[in-house]
Amino acid sequence: MNNFSDLSLSPALKSNLARHGFVKPTPVQAQAIPPALAGRDLIATAQTGTGKTLAFVVPLVESLIASPGRGVQALVLTPTRELAMQIHDVFTALAAGTGIRSAVVVGGLNERAQLNAIRNGANVVIATPGRLCDFLERRLVRLGSIQKFVIDEADRMLDMGFLP
Repeated sequence: MNNFSDLSLSPALKSNLARHGFVKPTPVQAQAIPPALAGRDLIATAQTGTGKTLAFVVPLVESLIASPGRGVQALVLTPTRELAMQIHDVFTALAAGTGIRSAVVVGGLNERAQLNAIRNGANVVIATPGRLCDFLERRLVRLGSIQKFVIDEADRMLDMGFLP
């Protein structure tokens, strides 16, 4: 894959990629996106700033466009609130005009607004472990319809003590 236009993606996703200046994939994107689009599980490691977020957001958005469903269909777990917000921004930009929505579930932000975003039709939850576990323990969210699961910066989560 030399360009994102080489991929068999929905017109909306191709348009959103181009609108945001994503034309040529980075090496990690070129290696990760095609197998992810084919439904394969993968582990990707690369230095910060090499485009790992886009490497999982593109296949995630495409799969949700191709197989729309109700409720939360995907979960992205990440170690920090800042990273969750960054992923949400990328996801929102690439899902624009598709009707696919995401909700951020993190500590330090308004809990009610986060729950409302989920209950109002979020297809993707982008969460930190602490707040997600809190919501699950209190039975405020259900994740029984999850079909896609992304762990971003798993090594950092373990370093931060999220193993339990």
